Amino acid sequence: MTLSVQLMTMIAMISGGFYLGMAQDTHRRLSIHWKNRLLLLYVMEISFWLVQSLLLFYVLFLVNNGELGIYVFLAGLLGYSAYRALAAPTYKRILEKAIAIIRQILHGLHRIFRVLFVLPLKWLFHVLVVTVLFILNLLFSIFIYLFKVIYWPVKWMFKLIYRLMPECVQRFIHKLAGFYSTIENIIKKRAAYFINKWRS
Repeated sequence: MTLSVQLMTMIAMISGGFYLGMAQDTHRRLSIHWKNRLLLLYVMEISFWLVQSLLLFYVLFLVNNGELGIYVFLAGLLGYSAYRALAAPTYKRILEKAIAIIRQILHGLHRIFRVLFVLPLKWLFHVLVVTVLFILNLLFSIFIYLFKVIYWPVKWMFKLIYRLMPECVQRFIHKLAGFYSTIENIIKKRAAYFINKWRS
């Protein structure tokens, strides 16, 4: 390994250690959203360190074909320590401001989405429901009106026919109506009994 390669490796690992400190603080700040979910916490922790290890090794591979040495780890530790000592407080403040800005942007996008899509859809659904109910009410009113128009002449005609029938036929119709009324009452009582028994 030439001197220039070693120098590039040192610079890359110091930068990598510095980046690792930033990435760790970012991960710790975001981990509060899943800290109460133990399984997700383990998955995120393992994924974080696995991704960071692969990323640093990829950088090392690009610089010196992945050759490891004690100075590589020392350079990474130096970069990490430099971040902790010099840049961690400033980065955390910047991170908090960035998170606040992102939250405001997401909140604004949510409000825009609600105004442009959710509220119009709710209004359209309300108008559709009102229209359907109005049409149903209109059809029902027309049906009731037509029923009354047809019902009274038909009722009057059946009464006239009934009066013209012989008395024996009238008595038979009375008995038949009473029989059907009795059957109807029995069915209603049985249905009420089973319904009450099912509810209890």
